[in-house]
Amino acid sequence: MKREDMILISVDDHIIEPPDMFVNHLPERYRADAPQLVHQDDGTDVWKFRDTVIPNAALNAVAGRPKEEYGMEPQGLDEIRPGCWDVHERVKDMNAGGMLASMNFPSFPGFAARLFATEDPEFSVSLVRAYNDWHIDEWCGAYPGRFIPMALPVIWDAEACADEVRRVAKKGCHSLTFSENPAAMGYPSFHDEYWTPLWRALVETDTVLNVHIGSSGRLSIPAVDSPPDVMITLQPLNLVQAAADLLWSKPVKDYPDLKIALSEGGTGWIPYFLERVDRTFEMHATWTLQDFGGKRPSEVFREHFLTCFISDPLGVKLRHEIGIDNICWEADYPHSDSMWPGAPEELGAVLDREQVPDDEIDKMTHENAMRWYSFDPFSHIPKEQATVGALRRAAAGHDVSIQARSHRTIAPSEKLEGYRQRARRAVAAAAGK
Repeated sequence: MKREDMILISVDDHIIEPPDMFVNHLPERYRADAPQLVHQDDGTDVWKFRDTVIPNAALNAVAGRPKEEYGMEPQGLDEIRPGCWDVHERVKDMNAGGMLASMNFPSFPGFAARLFATEDPEFSVSLVRAYNDWHIDEWCGAYPGRFIPMALPVIWDAEACADEVRRVAKKGCHSLTFSENPAAMGYPSFHDEYWTPLWRALVETDTVLNVHIGSSGRLSIPAVDSPPDVMITLQPLNLVQAAADLLWSKPVKDYPDLKIALSEGGTGWIPYFLERVDRTFEMHATWTLQDFGGKRPSEVFREHFLTCFISDPLGVKLRHEIGIDNICWEADYPHSDSMWPGAPEELGAVLDREQVPDDEIDKMTHENAMRWYSFDPFSHIPKEQATVGALRRAAAGHDVSIQARSHRTIAPSEKLEGYRQRARRAVAAAAGK
């Protein structure tokens, strides 16, 4: 398939939220207490909510910037590409990158919205609803057919979470972001009956549960003095535990239509994982009392789980070991793993090298995403206008050049020391010190 003929739908991108997002959707009585974007004296912008301060780490928004500006230090909105937080500029960037549609995970509330859990349940739910309404009505609603809507959960209340899933489904949203390890956040594990109302709501509304790497706030860091390369290398592997936890859980057996996405986890590891779960079942099911109704765990995995990849040459090579109907493409804009704006070229090179036929390319690049997320962009956009080539022609003149945007020059040694200090604080906090 020619690069310009591909149709690309990404199931994992990110929003850097704009400062006015709560204005139109939060009840007036709560607006003074809502999270605020505050500009600091050092030029950075941070979200403040009660006693919590959430900086925007540089790795969260490096699209279009030189690698010398990568790092974990905070930054201001004026240091990042406008497409990170302005929906009109985002669509221009999507066009320039040849991307038809995108599903956007949140940033400052966290992937599971635990930030919004307060002592006032009504206020907490109002914050979640306000975010979801802004995201669905304003961000996605500004350009029908260009965004797969995604909702935040009410993770601290399973019944309220189920209600929110049903509410947003009526607005056309069939995607819920969630923690890959709720127990690590102090909530019941996936094996607890506590989540039964949520499973029922997801199945009733045909909504996908998206467990994103790092959503519990627990990324694998082998040692406090390890370099950041270790943490970055291990990020996708955080989903291995979530995949095992969910595959062996009761909900997967009780709800045949339950759909789970392993977001930003890559695909290369999955063939070994499937071999391992089948071997575990074969050797231990007699005493662990696992029963998949006459099926092997690998078969059940393919019935319930969606995986996604950025380029993953090994995963593409082993695509049939994973399941060709279980793979979607992701762009990860504007994070540091993203290949924007050159995704069609990089992805196309991998697909060419593995001689992937056109029908399988279509499944992985857009058809699987449409099916899994009940999303039909072609009801808004003619298919001939949805290709990489057509979108790029629509973006003619849009500047995608690499540009330095940081106000400060930070030496690599200073960036590394800042990372180590933050790692020490995180480990101390986890240890209760």
